[in-house]
Amino acid sequence: MTRIARRTFLRGVGAAGGALALGACAPGAATDDNPLTASSSGAELAGEITIWDRTGDLYKVFDAAIASFTARHPKVKVNHQAVDVNAKLPSTLISGADVPDGAFYDDALVTGIAPHLHDLTDLTAPYKKDIAPVKLGVATVDGKVVAVPWDLDPGLLFYREDVLQGAGVDSAGITTYDQLLAAAHKIKEKNPGARPIHLENDQFLAQLWVDMFVSQQGGAMTDADGKLTLDSAPYRTVLTWLDRVRGEGVGTLAKYTQPTDLATLEDGTQSLVPWAQWFSFAPQSLLKTSRGKWKATPLPAWTAGGPRSGVMGGSSFVIPAKAKNPQLAWALYEHMTFKSEGYSTVYGANSTYPGGLNTSVPSYLPALDPAKPLFQPIEAMGGQDLWKVATEAGRSIPGGYRIPVWWGKAVDYFGVNLQKLLAGQMSVDDVLKQSAAAIQKNLIDAQ
Repeated sequence: MTRIARRTFLRGVGAAGGALALGACAPGAATDDNPLTASSSGAELAGEITIWDRTGDLYKVFDAAIASFTARHPKVKVNHQAVDVNAKLPSTLISGADVPDGAFYDDALVTGIAPHLHDLTDLTAPYKKDIAPVKLGVATVDGKVVAVPWDLDPGLLFYREDVLQGAGVDSAGITTYDQLLAAAHKIKEKNPGARPIHLENDQFLAQLWVDMFVSQQGGAMTDADGKLTLDSAPYRTVLTWLDRVRGEGVGTLAKYTQPTDLATLEDGTQSLVPWAQWFSFAPQSLLKTSRGKWKATPLPAWTAGGPRSGVMGGSSFVIPAKAKNPQLAWALYEHMTFKSEGYSTVYGANSTYPGGLNTSVPSYLPALDPAKPLFQPIEAMGGQDLWKVATEAGRSIPGGYRIPVWWGKAVDYFGVNLQKLLAGQMSVDDVLKQSAAAIQKNLIDAQ
């Protein structure tokens, strides 16, 4: 079967950073002036729509979910197309030619195309209270919901069970980041060559990763008024801890799923990986000798009793303002996101994921029932019931996280400086102050 690692897609997102602002579109600008509303007609759904999804595993998963929709609405024809959405959608929205009726799009990019999307505030209103707050926040631009929130990518702590047991470390006792650091030292005492904690060596992914830790504290790069808040307590707390991991010699600096990363995961050099749920892809499809030895637990908290998860990544469905049949596109996405039959088809057992799609969980809270798992325990993770861990983590993510329109371009400053911090070439204070100054000057004031 063909699967695309989340890293492959996210690197494309990083490369697309220059397209985020969509030319002259102002950040935070309102979407179309005519919000999409529910049809007053009780007539049977009929018509034809074109839907774009990126190629790979999710295209196949969504294809099955679309089939469940058209089975209920046989007069609707869905032209489901696999395209490079990141590369094609921004330019298509600007030109206005051959615009799809709907598309699957990464949350980090949605703010950049918001002026070209339908306002879905009225349509999502009946579900608003049941959407994970952090997801509703990233789908809202200028007070309007511009995307149908699809998945949650909660942060978890992945660990090598055999390595921890060999060092006398109980994963259940790792409930704060101080305890995580202490566990790393205990593992290193057992094996001096170990550098247990993963430190991300990719500029884009490192920025996304740090935002996971920050969102766990209810923070973001901007506040509710759009003011830059990079040089703030949440970021300082995270970077100070990462600098300790580096300075105390208990971190492995490696690019996610690249050769060095995979080799050190396999040989036990790395055994503690705080990452998004989609790390579960690695033991299932990339790791060999350590397959079956990985488990997951909630992230540690920054303060005792604090939130045990943050958000790292995520995607939503968007409906372009120039779509020919936006009502039908909404009906499809409503089915896939908010109806049990739809989201169960997406996450349930299928030909691509026989045990169910397990690299994320729905953002629709009624779907996160621990007693009604949408995917099965994962053999490649020792048979662990990841559904229970991930849904509990998803429910615990604080609200307040926002993605500014220039987030991808900030990698040129903050993402780059993060790598200098992790290489011991910059201090925490310099990274925050210099990155904030550059972002303010080059990305905010220059607009």
